[in-house]
This record gives sequence, structure tokens and C-alpha cells, in this order.
Amino acid sequence: MKAFLILEDGHVFTGTAIGVEREAVCEVVFNTSMTGYLEVLTDPSYAGQAVTMTYPLIGNYGINFSDMESKRPWVKGFIVRELSRTASNFRCEGSIQDFLKKHDIPGIAGVDTRALTKLLRESGTMNGMITTNADYDLKEVIPRLKEYRVGNVVELVTCREKRILKGKGKRVALLDLGAKESIAKSLNARGCEVTVYPAHTPAEELLAEKPDGIMLSNGPGDPKECADIIKEVRKLYESDVPIFAICLGHQLMALSAGADTHRLKYGHRGGNHPVKDLKTGRVYISSQNHGYVVDTDTLDEAVVRPSFVNVNDGTNEGLSYVGKKIFTVQFHPEACPGPTDTAYLFDQFVEMMGGESHAEK
Repeated sequence: MKAFLILEDGHVFTGTAIGVEREAVCEVVFNTSMTGYLEVLTDPSYAGQAVTMTYPLIGNYGINFSDMESKRPWVKGFIVRELSRTASNFRCEGSIQDFLKKHDIPGIAGVDTRALTKLLRESGTMNGMITTNADYDLKEVIPRLKEYRVGNVVELVTCREKRILKGKGKRVALLDLGAKESIAKSLNARGCEVTVYPAHTPAEELLAEKPDGIMLSNGPGDPKECADIIKEVRKLYESDVPIFAICLGHQLMALSAGADTHRLKYGHRGGNHPVKDLKTGRVYISSQNHGYVVDTDTLDEAVVRPSFVNVNDGTNEGLSYVGKKIFTVQFHPEACPGPTDTAYLFDQFVEMMGGESHAEK
């Protein structure tokens, strides 16, 4: 069946429906990863968005459920150039088409994703609609698209109750703002016992458990929508507990310390983003997924200082807090999908807590 991707600026892309055949209004973004489409689909940071995969062939190795970053996918739509007709991999447990249908996700294949990506880079991230209705009326659709807001989706993706991943080492409290499973697994692999808490857990409750360290996870949406969480993060900042934060957690910590954030034109999403460690001068290739960044012009250098910078556009990629055992990064050191260049940061966190770190093979 024919499907259409309608953007808020009036551009229309025609293709073939994949997944379920229903309408979806969402924010349209692109991801440049060559592999890892299942990790992308199940990353809670994509809640409210339709993801365009820039790699031209998607689905060729099928679905393996152990690769999922959440118990379900969070994207609102999926856009590809070509969906593989068959899946060939010894780990394959199903097809991406069946996976999309099972989880009620609409998508479109046969789209010129190169042209779409260039458009999003030039004009910026836009809202869009995936539909199979050939009788769409642009005069009716475009106002709907311009009104759409992703909103405070942390409420949607966070866990409902705390859970524990047993370990014999340091005890880490992980605040789930939309956490990828690989964050807890990365800590657990280093011997840590990880307790995962819902996003709105009061700081007092979390600190009362006397964790050796606190982890603030990734998550979706505009960080400024999380006003209540920012107040609790400030209380965590004021404690003496070591803290490591990733992506949204990095932004919330910065906001709690008086800095500001702003939206990027089209975001950083993919597995090929170079970041420079300002202390050593070394450059790492990182996995990223974010549409907002910390504004370095608003940093109080008596409180917090930049530690990493994006080599491509100069935006902030990490912060270190003065007089505190707190460091945060914008990129994803758990790296699912990869690369794994910055996984050492989990070791650094464990050592900051006073432990000895080495990931289990």
C-alpha cells in the first residue's frame, strides 16, 4: 500500500507502508548509524519521534530480542530507504516488519532518505505525518503538524517502580529518565549493584539508601520540561555522593547548577560523532542521540567546566563540576549501538566511588 510522509513545510515524500497502516504525527529526525536499528527503535530517548535511518538497507539481520534497550520500542514512526525482504543472521529471531506490526508502529519505505536528511539538515528538525490516506489535504494537515509538541515524555518512558540488578561491588542508584538497558548492564558488568529508580523519586528517598554513587540516565524531550526533576537533581548535586550523568541527565545537572540549554538545529543522532577530551586532547568516536545541548556561554567556571567538545560543531559534550565528584557527558558511553571508545568512563565512575573497575568479558 502507498504511504506518504508529509512535513510541516509542505514537502511530501511517497513510499510504501511498513509496519501498521495508520496515521502518526511526530517529530522527524535522522540517525546515521549503519547498524543497530533495533537499539534505535527501543531507545526511550526517541519517544515522540519518527526516525529516518540514513543507511540505505535496514532489516537485513532481522531482530534479536536480547539487543533491545527497553522492553518495547518507543519511536512513533520509522522511515527507511529499503526494508530488507529477508533477514540473514544466526542470531535472528524475527523480522523487523513483524516487530513493527506487533508494536503498532507505522512506517514508510522507498523514501529518498538522502534527500530527506539533507532537507532536515538545511531547514532543521520538523514535525511530520506518516499516513496511508491518499486524499490528505495539506491545508488541514500542516496546521496540525505545526501545533504538535513532543512534550514531557519522561513521564511516559520512566519505570513505574524500582528494581535491583544484584552485584557484589559498589551500590549505584540509577535515576531512570528514559534509561537504556545498557547503562545498568555496563555498571553491573563492573560488579556494581544497580538500583533503578523512577524519574520522580525524591532525592531524600534516593539518598536515604546511602548509595556509593548516583547515575542520571539518558531520556527524551526538552530538558526544561523537567522542572520538578531539576529541583531534585539540585539536591543530589548538593550531596557528597559521586555522580555520573549521561545525555538528558547531563543537561538536567547543568540546569540545576544554573546553566542553560538550547535546541540544536537538527541534533546529533548516530554512531560516528567525534568528541575531544579537553584535558588530554584525545578524540573519541561516540554514539549520540540528542536534540538539545548545554550552552557553554552560561557556565559559571567557579562551579562547572567543559570537559569534552564536539569536533564537528564545537558544542558541549561533557562537564566536570568544581570541588565535586561529579562528571557528565552528552554522548553515550554504553554505546549500543557502538562504538565503544568511551566505555572507560564507567570505569572512571567506579574508581570515583572508591572501587576497582574492570568490565567482565
